[in-house]
Amino acid sequence: MTHSRLWRIAGPIILSNATVPLIGAVDTGVIGQMGEAAPIGAVGLGAVVLATIYWLFGFLRMGTSGIAAQAHGAGDAAESSAVLLRALIVAALAGLALVALQGPILWAAFRIAPASEAVETLGITYLSIRIWGAPATIALYAITGWLLATERPRGMVAVQLWINGLNMALDLWFVLGLGWGVAGVAFASLIAEWTGLALGLWLCRPAFGPAFAAARARLPDTAALRLMLDVNRDIMIRSVLLQLCFTSFIFLGARQGDVTLAANQVLLQFLEVTAYALDGFAFAAETLVGQAIGARAPRAVRRATGLALIWGFVGAAVLALVFAATGALLIDLMATSAEVRAEARLYLWWIVAAPLIGSAAWTWDGVFIGATLTRTMRQVTVLCTLIYAAALLILLPGFGNHGLWAALMVLNLSRSVLFWRRSSEAEAKATARAA
Repeated sequence: MTHSRLWRIAGPIILSNATVPLIGAVDTGVIGQMGEAAPIGAVGLGAVVLATIYWLFGFLRMGTSGIAAQAHGAGDAAESSAVLLRALIVAALAGLALVALQGPILWAAFRIAPASEAVETLGITYLSIRIWGAPATIALYAITGWLLATERPRGMVAVQLWINGLNMALDLWFVLGLGWGVAGVAFASLIAEWTGLALGLWLCRPAFGPAFAAARARLPDTAALRLMLDVNRDIMIRSVLLQLCFTSFIFLGARQGDVTLAANQVLLQFLEVTAYALDGFAFAAETLVGQAIGARAPRAVRRATGLALIWGFVGAAVLALVFAATGALLIDLMATSAEVRAEARLYLWWIVAAPLIGSAAWTWDGVFIGATLTRTMRQVTVLCTLIYAAALLILLPGFGNHGLWAALMVLNLSRSVLFWRRSSEAEAKATARAA
């Protein structure tokens, strides 16, 4: 287990992941040229609603990655392919269900997150278009997890760059060129998602090669299905709780007015850049820890964990310095409203601190996902959610939006500490398999 091997996985992922939040930044920047707060808030609120829904199915990426990495590490190609097939079946069913239920979803979204009439009207337009991409988006979770588990980071990069590049190009064309406004942003994402799925399936063609017949025969395997159910259940509960925390942040910000909502949306683009960039080290940890456990190598588990944590913190420090130096300029590029710019600058230093506070939490996620220690992840997340709720109750009334940002930092710090206290479990699992 070496620095170079970790970087062979993390490097391409960092580069491609860094473009993911650029979609949100371009969305925000393009819509921001309209010079109004409502369209920015509508796209931001609509994107958060979809992220909330889709993150519920994030278990497909994480569960697929952990289980497939262990199968790959054990040299079981048929089971590795079977893991992908099971995940794609779940993704298809889930995506079609969301499309069928779009009416109730849209109604519930704006009852839970009341906003101004202008924001709500534009938000419904955005969501009613984007929801048709649900089957493609959820299936891409499974594809990404399998490519990561089988150490094919270039495939992940190709899919991500295609989706992000096409999305941004269509954003500029549909919104600035054709004047479609919020609907143009939504159609750009929809087209990118479906074409990205086609590319992803093509890149996963090794799973449909010589091992396909054996993989198909294993689909109903009881033990494998039970493992998939247990892992995905725990990850789903964990994801629901984390998404509730994040969504509450957006909704509580929305209640402070359209300007604060728009300012938070601009600042969240920085947080998105941080999470996606540093996730490269978490993804590398998933692959290397999962394969090490499959190969029954506890020392490799310890080594992979240490390398991922070290490089994750280095990356966080670099991002913090960049945000401190260029944050005000980037805010001005993403919003033309003087009110939104001034409001966003008030909270910029929270964004500078966020990478340093959150890097370990994101890396530990990768370690525990690769080890499929999902029960531990669920337990830690339940406790951290309670800590976050307590922080909101204490900080929000007296400090307003500053209290909201402080509570979010408390959430990530508590996750880092609690995962560290349970860190020996991953190595113990590899030791138990070796025995």
